[in-house]
Amino acid sequence: MSRETWSFDKEAASWDQNPGRVKLAHDIAQAISEERILTPEMDVLEFGCGTGLLTVLLSPHVRSVTGVDSSRGMLDVLRGKIEGDGLANIRAQYLDIEKGDSLEGAYDLVVCSMTLHHVRETKPLLELFHTITAPRGYVCLADLDPDDGQFHGKNDTVFHAGFDRATLREALLQVGFEDIRVRTAAQVVKPIPDGGVRSFGIFLMIGRKRG
Repeated sequence: MSRETWSFDKEAASWDQNPGRVKLAHDIAQAISEERILTPEMDVLEFGCGTGLLTVLLSPHVRSVTGVDSSRGMLDVLRGKIEGDGLANIRAQYLDIEKGDSLEGAYDLVVCSMTLHHVRETKPLLELFHTITAPRGYVCLADLDPDDGQFHGKNDTVFHAGFDRATLREALLQVGFEDIRVRTAAQVVKPIPDGGVRSFGIFLMIGRKRG
């Protein structure tokens, strides 16, 4: 499937109508909450926020959330939520690092949920996350366990068929995070290309920046 026939901008208006996506955001938010790292003084960045399903769920527990995404259509949906629901502590920002946009600031928590597998080169992004994480701040990565490419099927916006947890943990260590822990955050049951149904594991990996 080509980028001309599948794009996040085209999918944005109906994105939240998929109950599986909504449930997954709730499951990931619950997993993050159970790790007891959220505080009312936190400034959070969600990289690849989409329509803000997770952004909105995190916002009551922290001081601010900045949601960044490279899809203007997705961000338009998030801005509609911000304006319609009076979500004053959420900010939506367009950013495309593959086109050279820079991501700056210092955040107490950087969240990347179901986005890393859409990034061609993950190491530079993890290095960037480390740069913008405040000392003793956290990074939270939620993504697919190895899936043989069946979660998305044929989709050329996907560059990784899930991630091996041990390998990703080592990558976080190499860029400077420590105290890394990982857990299963959710199970997603969905049809696969051969006509069957499969359960896919979603992990949550948390690391902390040295002080």
